[in-house]
Amino acid sequence: MDTIHFVDTTIRDGHQSLWAENMTTGMMLPIAKNLDLAGFEGIELISGSHLKKTVRELKEDPWERVRLMAKEITQTPLRVIAGRVNTFEYNPPSMYWLFIERMFANGIREARISDEWNDYEGWKFRVGVCHAVGMKTILNLIYSVSPKHSDEYFAERTRQAASLKPYRLCLKDPGGLLTPERMQTLVPILFKNANGIPIELHTHCTTGLGPLCCIEGMKLGIRSINTALPPLADDSSNPSLFNVAKNARALGYITAIDEEVLKAVSKHFTAIAKREGFTIGAPVEYDYTQYQHQVPGGMLSNLRHQLRKVGLEHRFPEALEESIRVRAEFGYPIMVTPLSQFVGSQAAINVIVGERYKEVTDQVIKFALGHAGAEGARDMDPNVKAKILDRPRAKEWARWQPDDPSAEEMRKRLDAAGVSDEELLLRWILGKEDIDAMRANPRPLEYLNSEQPLVNLLQELAKRTGSRQIQVQTPAFSMTLERRA
Repeated sequence: MDTIHFVDTTIRDGHQSLWAENMTTGMMLPIAKNLDLAGFEGIELISGSHLKKTVRELKEDPWERVRLMAKEITQTPLRVIAGRVNTFEYNPPSMYWLFIERMFANGIREARISDEWNDYEGWKFRVGVCHAVGMKTILNLIYSVSPKHSDEYFAERTRQAASLKPYRLCLKDPGGLLTPERMQTLVPILFKNANGIPIELHTHCTTGLGPLCCIEGMKLGIRSINTALPPLADDSSNPSLFNVAKNARALGYITAIDEEVLKAVSKHFTAIAKREGFTIGAPVEYDYTQYQHQVPGGMLSNLRHQLRKVGLEHRFPEALEESIRVRAEFGYPIMVTPLSQFVGSQAAINVIVGERYKEVTDQVIKFALGHAGAEGARDMDPNVKAKILDRPRAKEWARWQPDDPSAEEMRKRLDAAGVSDEELLLRWILGKEDIDAMRANPRPLEYLNSEQPLVNLLQELAKRTGSRQIQVQTPAFSMTLERRA
């Protein structure tokens, strides 16, 4: 009887998809041991996109997060998502090398690698770096739906990926676009061309079909499934571990996971969600529009979050509709970071400004010039490309040529003499001011949840600025707090 194994995505993709990356290190630490003891094949912890958010908004050091979690999780390999590091900018090879080296040095043992175009050269470089430092590699085959993403396309890309000899391949479905029917045609093609390399499945529930695709994947021979734990499962996140495991057993498989130890994890995060007002994931109805705009779960969450911050969340449906047109005009890029952000941000700008392509970002200009990949510039609608490039800013970027500075040269450019390699990487991604602000106002590493009701009560009462005195009294306990001028 075959065994189904699981990779946990709760503390990486789960909160990226549903909580806009707002999970703090203090929220993670209390349940780290539970995750470690549950029997997962791997636990996803961090990606390049998390670094900026963690420093700038959460006021936390992401390297400290990695070290602390690696200290707690000792039996299960921790994973980094190792595509682009500085998500929307040029990534000098030396900085990618340094990023992977420092992740390994701080406790990360596996890298799930993407290239946003499923491009062989991009894969080859990243796999080579990870293998050189000692990391196991899981190489993503990113799924997409468009006129050019055919069976032949996926057969060719699978052969190319397998030739790099990763530990595993991963069928990655960031937009939740897979259907059970497409699984039946696609998965056999992947296995046929994978040269015996195991394949795991990473899908999302954005269309409501994620759990069904997991069932179909298991039937077709996939033995490792990426899942999240409620309340950070379902919706635009990954399928629920509890649901997939139950279905696996119903199909006659053994499940290599201790669900009892994981119930405390779900309880912990549910209490946090209720206290912080974070999304509690739930199964969604089938949504055909997802196949039209194809915006992935993580970007849906972040786009809503950003629009809400500026009072424009009501324009969200219009931006999704416009993204369908923009994606076609951009030559059907795969809707994955950073390409999905290029499409989505330009669609939002078109809607807000009221005139298509009147204003464009530097990233879209660079996309049209081929800086984000030759395929993008090659396949872009010629009329749209001409409109984007017919402006002074485009002429400036047309003169730009990427260089290949060493890490020491980057130190000089970033005025980072004497700082650690970890801080050098943060300066490259963020800048010294953001790091200084994070150091000056660090967030406490301990997160007090509903299991400390007295502390929570006092914190909430202290927010009432009209009260001069707070008194808490029980038959065995009395406390008085006074506000002084």
